[in-house]
Amino acid sequence: MEFKVKQFAPAVIIVLLTGCQDMPLETEAADTVVRTPTNDNLRLFRGYRSTDDDCQITGETAFTIDFLDDAADLVSCPTGGEAAQSLVQMYGAREVAETGGYTVYSVPRR
Repeated sequence: MEFKVKQFAPAVIIVLLTGCQDMPLETEAADTVVRTPTNDNLRLFRGYRSTDDDCQITGETAFTIDFLDDAADLVSCPTGGEAAQSLVQMYGAREVAETGGYTVYSVPRR
């Protein structure tokens, strides 16, 4: 039995090490780099204006509970992006918080 364990040990080590590769938080497509901020404070559901919108509907968490309003949508956008700027200009969004690479906005429902 001991012989079999020694015989398969190198194969097992190789398989285990293969699964330990670091997963990047960036992906490259063409000449652009897309950074995916991670954030445990926000529960992001879907794009706000369309399915591919960088600004996303944000749900209730311990962090966001004080910002929820029944007359407004809570929306989070990557901080400093064009999507956030257009959200403010188009919908009168009001910034309420920042966390983990996102700015959180209250967007009045019209």
